[in-house]
Amino acid sequence: MKFNDATFAMACGKCSQLPKTGRMEFAFLGRSNVGKSTLINKIVGRKSLARVSAVPGKTATINFYAVDSVYFVDLPGYGYAKTSKSEQERLKKLIFGYLQEDRDLRLAIQLVDMRHKPSADDLTMINALIDAEIPFIIVFTKADKLNKTERERRMRGFAQEIPCYEDIHTIAYSAKTFEGQEELRALLSDIAEEADEDDE
Repeated sequence: MKFNDATFAMACGKCSQLPKTGRMEFAFLGRSNVGKSTLINKIVGRKSLARVSAVPGKTATINFYAVDSVYFVDLPGYGYAKTSKSEQERLKKLIFGYLQEDRDLRLAIQLVDMRHKPSADDLTMINALIDAEIPFIIVFTKADKLNKTERERRMRGFAQEIPCYEDIHTIAYSAKTFEGQEELRALLSDIAEEADEDDE
């Protein structure tokens, strides 16, 4: 998979705008400011393909990026307390509207900040993915922010806090040290290649 072959394709603010891409898709989910856009940029080796902001809640649309033969889909962040209730509801409908559509969604990448317990919104999203039988992994971001002891404590906590944890593929990730980046690239490449072989 050629990760450097990446371009912005489209942004959708309403479910009615969602395109039928005809390609397999990888969707990135997580609470506001967890690092979705940064992760996408790091995977494709670009500084600003996906817009990154220090202000939580900046991504208010579903953004599609054409990466080689697939689409990376950057879903709006959820759970930002300063967002109005009406906007939170709009974003929720947008996220779940995408997930409930009949799409070639091969993998959802659920991002969770390694430093903290999963939020109620994180758990709602994880349970929704399980209930909908959507294949997904969890990427624990900001791994470099914890020392070894803190990290081990948090990982033990996740095992108790996240439903079906023992059955979920997890990756510890750091945008600073690049920990987990090649593992994630390899996983996405394998899925894309297997799908291509199935289509032949």
